[in-house]
Parts: sequence; structure tokens; C-alpha cells
Amino acid sequence: MTESLLIGLASIIVLGIVAQWLSWRLRLPSILLLLILGFVAGPVTGFLDPDELFGDLLVPLVSVSVAVILFEGGLSLRFAELRGTGSVVRNLISVGLVVTWLVGAGAAHLLFGLDLALATLLGSILVVTGPTVIGPLLRQVRPTSRISSTLKWEGILIDPIGAMLAVLVFEAILSGGFQEATTTAVVVVLKTVLIGGVIGGLGALAMMMLLKRYWIPDFLDNAATLMIVVSVFTASHLLQSESGLLAATVMGIILANQKMVAIKHIIKFKENLRVLLISSLFILLAARLRVIDLDYIGASGLAFLGVLMLMARPIAVALSSLGSGLTWRERLFLSWIAPRGVVAAAVASIFALRLEEAGDYPQAELLVPLTFLVIIGTIAINGLTASPVARLLSVARPNPQGALIVGAHSWARGIAYALQVAGYDVLLVDSNWENVSAARKSGLQAHFGNILSEYILDDIKLDGIGRMLALTPNDEVNSLAALHFADVFGRMKIYQLPSQSKETVPKHLHGRHLFGSEITYGYLSGRFAEGAVVKTTGLTEQFGYESFQALYGEDAVPLFLIDKDGALEFFTPDESPTPRPGQTLISVVKPAEQSSDDPERN
Repeated sequence: MTESLLIGLASIIVLGIVAQWLSWRLRLPSILLLLILGFVAGPVTGFLDPDELFGDLLVPLVSVSVAVILFEGGLSLRFAELRGTGSVVRNLISVGLVVTWLVGAGAAHLLFGLDLALATLLGSILVVTGPTVIGPLLRQVRPTSRISSTLKWEGILIDPIGAMLAVLVFEAILSGGFQEATTTAVVVVLKTVLIGGVIGGLGALAMMMLLKRYWIPDFLDNAATLMIVVSVFTASHLLQSESGLLAATVMGIILANQKMVAIKHIIKFKENLRVLLISSLFILLAARLRVIDLDYIGASGLAFLGVLMLMARPIAVALSSLGSGLTWRERLFLSWIAPRGVVAAAVASIFALRLEEAGDYPQAELLVPLTFLVIIGTIAINGLTASPVARLLSVARPNPQGALIVGAHSWARGIAYALQVAGYDVLLVDSNWENVSAARKSGLQAHFGNILSEYILDDIKLDGIGRMLALTPNDEVNSLAALHFADVFGRMKIYQLPSQSKETVPKHLHGRHLFGSEITYGYLSGRFAEGAVVKTTGLTEQFGYESFQALYGEDAVPLFLIDKDGALEFFTPDESPTPRPGQTLISVVKPAEQSSDDPERN
């Protein structure tokens, strides 16, 4: 028995992470692969049985995991993002929610013959569009900022609200009678909002005070945060059923928007934990399905999915965006994107179990397969079509090739200017006002501020920028900036100059080294002091890279290479592109006598 439990637990983790890795390699929605592997491991092969593995622990485990996921989602919500789209988000989680609920309930009643009570419950479960799916989609598609903020806020806020709505309907079903149901609904709403909001706020306040007074050592920060989140969820849930999800979300939002303490390290930990939780949850929930549930993927199932995607969502978005500044293209894209996620799966599983235990509800067993039908369908369709639809509607930002340059001294400005002339977005950040002023006078975008500030991301715009180059004379600042922006651009696109000291710095504490192992700040400063310049050269069949080297010698320092498609490649000690005819080379060279074969451009 012990061995089977161990194998089951290990299988959940292994299958979850393998699915995440495959989704990264194949560029497919991760949750789609999670559902497929979970279904294969569960009902298809019988290898994994979550009910036998966890027993009565399954529902509490799912509930706590969802709470942590919503807390992490709340940590990503900043009120500044709501400028211009706040009314749309508000309407989507109110008017849009009601539209989706009623249309979904009506379709379930007509297409599957569910009685009105269970159809209403299913409709309430399917109003949510989870952040577990929205987040990866946004990273893949990179839509405009208004679309991105709208979908992110809607996905996170509607989860606890949708769960609360499902609780109301569930309580109404059990209480029976219109008058009793109305009274129950009013009481439950008031108690849920009051208890969830207050306890979530107290949890955030407690976390802030503990961090501010340094009552928690650094190595316990993440563990203590997890402890408080679980405690807040549990306390709120005990006082009012299902209010714990709202409490966890409120706690996350408050922490994300306060300025009393730094929480960056907590956010990073929760992001890593979220991947593990989402992976495990979807494997577990998909493994609980049955092979006979595939029967619902027929004409009625496809019609039900079509009603939700092609009727309920467009109507909800149209009503919610009335009078907003959104363009028709943005509204159309919002109408197409509404994938369901882990909260819908978890809530459906929980209420199906409770209704089956209560008896007299034989159709309750349909809740889970119908919910998973919508989850799989919306994830598959949205995941595979979001990018082409966004490109068709011209609401997707292209793969950002621009650079955030830390340091605005003279030769950093020269590099920035060469990139800008080549057509790339460039933003320089420096705490020296003279450097920033000089950059602006030369036509460059420059921000005056500390790159290590916790609020730097609120002060700068990164549209069109996908890399960071740390070019300051301070090795420590360069390394800290690299760590600071690794979560923004990804470690692969974080670069800094090699250290000027001979001390070996661990790889995880610095970005990728630029240009060459000996191309330090001191080396480049010396070269520019001797008269070197940043030069852009178009390579041709007649004047290739060999001709360039022959003209400028071994002292030339290749910086960047622009291919025929406009992709910007970096020269680094560990990976240097091979220049070819038709490409453009940006380098640091000592001015040579102009050759008739030299296609010098600046």
C-alpha cells in the first residue's frame, strides 16, 4: 500500500512537469497536455486513481491549492493597469458574468436535458475564465496592453466571484423554494464579501507588519507567506463556506499594491509553486474522469461549446465594453478569448461530490464531464487560434527586439543610437541626470531613475523591448539589474558586461556576458577614449565578414548582427552568430581610411 501511494504521488509530479516541458517544446497550451496525460493515466490505463490515492483529502487538497493559485494571481494585479479599462473589467465580472451564466444554463437545460437547478449550477460554474490559462496565452500572444490588462484582471477577479455564485446556487438547490433561496443568497453574499474581504485584508496587514519589522528571517519569508495564505483561506472558509478563495485573492491584491515592504522574492516563489500546483491539479482532476464521459463529445457537446464561445462570450463583451475606448478589433479579440481553467474543474468536482453524497440528484454526475468538455474545448481552440487571430486583427505586438539599456554614459548612448537607427526600440535608464539629459538631446528615450527600484516597472514602458543590457561601470549594479529583470524578459535575454574583477561570480548571480569574455567596461571605455566608434556595416557578397575583418583588424569588436528578417542577434562569449552576406553588423571599430568597398552607413 505504501509503495502504491508513493508511486501515485511521484506519477502526478512527473506527469505534470513532463506536460509543462512538452508544451514549452511544442508551443502548445500546457493545460491541454496536462488534461491529455491525466486522462491517459486515469481512466484510459487505470494507472492513477485520485479518489483511491487521497480519499477524503482530495477535496481539501484541491481547495487549498486553488487558494494559493488565486493568491499568486492577486500578486500580479496592479491598480495602475486599470487605467482606461477599469470599467470594462468591472462590467465583465458583473454584467458579463450574468450573461454567461444565463446563456450557459439555458443551453445546458435545452441540449442535455438537465433540470433547471443543475443547469443553473453548471452555468454558474462555467462563468470563470481562469488565470491559469489566461497567463500562458498572454505570454504567447503578446496582445496590446489594454487587452492584456483586461483579460488578466477579469481572469483573476472572476474566479472567486464565480465560485461564490456557484455556492449561492448550490445552497439554493439544497434549501429548495424561491423564498428560502432568495434569503439564503442575500445572506451568503453579504457574509462571503464581508468575511473574505476582512480576513484577506488582515492577512495582508499581518504579512506587511512581519516583513517591515524583520520578525521573519529571509529563509522563512516564503514559508511564512504560504502559512499565512493557507491560514487566511482556512479561517475564512470555516466562517463562511467558499469565502476563502475571495480572502486569498484580496490578500494578494493588497500586497501587490502596497508600498510598505518589498515582495518581489515572494512573488517569484509563488510563481514557481503555482506551476507545480497547476500541473498536479489538472493531472488529478483529469484522472477522475471516466471513459464514458467521452460520449458527451458529440453533436450536443459541440453545440453547447459553440453557444458559450460564439453567443455567450460575444454578448458579454459587447455589453461590457459599451462606451469604452476599446476598438472593434480589441472587442472582437476579447470576444474570442475565454478559456476555462482549474477553478471551474475544481468547483465542478467539489459540488458534484457533495450533490452525489446528498442523494436525489442523479444528474449531478454530469457536472464534471460537461465542465471538462468546456475546459478542453476552450483551451484547445483558444490556445491554437489565439496567435493567428491576434495577428489577423492586428492586436498582437510583434516579438519585441528592442533593448533596455542600463547606463546612459557616452558610449552606451552610441550603442543605443546605432540600435535605434537600425529600427529597434531602445530605452536607457540611468541615475545620473547629465547622462539622461544628453541621451534625450540626442533623440534617445531615457528614464531618470534607479534601475534597482522596486517600482521601476511602474515608471517605464517596455513596449517593443524584449532584452536588457547592463552597461554600467559597476559590476554589482549590473548583476543586480540582471537578477531584477530576469523575471520580466527571461534569463536567456538578460545581458551584462563581464566583470572587471578577477573574482569568479556564480552563473545564477549574473546575466549572460556580452560581446566577449575580455570586453569589460574598462576595455570598451579605453577603446572609445582612443577614438573608436560604433559602426553599422551592411555585408554583401563583395564585402563580407572576411573583408570587414581585413579592413578593421582583430581589434574590431562585433556587438550585434541583424539578419534578413530583422531579428537582432547578440555576440556573446558562449554563442556568437556567423555573419553572412545580406546581414547587417554593428560593431566597435577604430576608424579606418574609408575604402571604396566599405558600405559604411554611419
